[in-house]
Formats: sequence, structure tokens, C-alpha cells
Amino acid sequence: MTAADQVASVRYIVDDVQAAIDFYTTHLGFTLNFSAAPAFADVVRGPLRLLLSGPTSSGARATPDQAVAGRNRIHLVVDDLDTEIARLRDAGLPFHSDVVTGPGGRQILLADPAGNLIELFQPAHRPAPTP
Repeated sequence: MTAADQVASVRYIVDDVQAAIDFYTTHLGFTLNFSAAPAFADVVRGPLRLLLSGPTSSGARATPDQAVAGRNRIHLVVDDLDTEIARLRDAGLPFHSDVVTGPGGRQILLADPAGNLIELFQPAHRPAPTP
């Protein structure tokens, strides 16, 4: 069992490790922790360690059926979704959905250079409970 104060790691299979490093560090506030590009790198944002495995990494070879990116995604909370969308569109990044609004908040899907999904989420404003 992992201690509660340790980071959680998620592995994304990517086509180009350096392009993935650039994408996550330039646009989404991650910092580079380690790079063995072109095979592997990991980037960190808060308690999330994102493992970026290129085609020659052992992590990429662990999926013999060559699975493609699916509906799984990392979930990043943002303070102002509209501002983030405008900033990322200005940078020329493609979105893979329109904004979806539900009782918990608003979200939109962005894709990294390999097609892995990132959900940008702004929680709904909840009034403070009255005593």
C-alpha cells in the first residue's frame, strides 16, 4: 500500500517523449523530474507523477496488443476553465470535446501529442453550508 503523502503515478504511452515533455511542461504546469528521452521521462504536478513511455521503453512493451489511448484520462482541476481554454487555444492545442456542464462542474477534454486525454475541470461553485 502506498503512503498517503506519496505521489500517484500514471503511465501514458507516447510516440515522442520530447514532444510530450514539452507539452506537459509548457502548457499544463508540470515540471520535468527525469528524462531518458527518447525512451522515457517523468513529469510531476503536485501529487501526480506522469510517466511518459516512448516506443522503446519497457513500459510501452508491456502492452502486447498495442492498445490505443482510450477513455481513461488524467483529471486536472483549474480555477477558471474559460481562461484555460482561451490560453490553450491561443497556443494552437486541439480540444476533443466541447465544454460539458454537470452538477459537479464544467469540463473539457484536451489531447497530448500522442492522443492521450487530459480532462480540465472547474468545480461548480458551492455555497458555504449555513449553520
